[in-house]
Amino acid sequence: MSKSLTNRLLLAKWWKLIAILLMIYTFAAGLLMPVPRLDILNETIRNAYFHVPMWFGMMLILLFSLIYSIKYLSTGNLRYDYVAIEAAKVGVLYGLLGLTTGMIWAQYTWGAWWNGDPKQNMAAIAMLMYLAYIVLRGSISDQDQRAKVSAVYNIFAFVALFPLLYIVPRLTDSLHPSNGGNQGFVAYDMDGWMRLVFYPAIIGWTFLGLWIASLNVRATYLEEGLDIEAN
Repeated sequence: MSKSLTNRLLLAKWWKLIAILLMIYTFAAGLLMPVPRLDILNETIRNAYFHVPMWFGMMLILLFSLIYSIKYLSTGNLRYDYVAIEAAKVGVLYGLLGLTTGMIWAQYTWGAWWNGDPKQNMAAIAMLMYLAYIVLRGSISDQDQRAKVSAVYNIFAFVALFPLLYIVPRLTDSLHPSNGGNQGFVAYDMDGWMRLVFYPAIIGWTFLGLWIASLNVRATYLEEGLDIEAN
């Protein structure tokens, strides 16, 4: 019997090599290639290669977690639950790194680490919501019940991300690009050189996150005495 898609992804090496190459490229080109000389932003615009792709990566990794929660609910296979939680943990890590890089950027461009901007507040709430997901799992001892409750919570948490991150900030005054009536960042700040780094950075950060999650899944399989090559 052929290996399942999950196990093939865990064992495959091609996308991990791509992750390494793209991350090297992101850091090297992101720090050395020319960037637009814009008022206020100046050299801080290079943070676009880190802060923004991390958020894209977070959303894609949390989507990956959501898919595996749904797969668990439809099959009852605990392997899918393990993938869902490890992907969610990496998504939270990316979210916290995104908040941190955003705070650094805000200090240089807005004059304060945290100024109550709606985008910042909603992002913080979203991360607290996912941290609650991780805490919830730890509070339930029965394995099957923990997996079912966590999967349902994960679905609702992902659905809640969209109003928190993409709807509410657009309806209020905000300094953040693409919110509060402001133009989107890519629309007016990026030139062709930046796009050559920005889009590969999204792929690189996403693949790196999935790689970290896959290592954690393999560690969980070992702890549970599961064969990673089995279906």
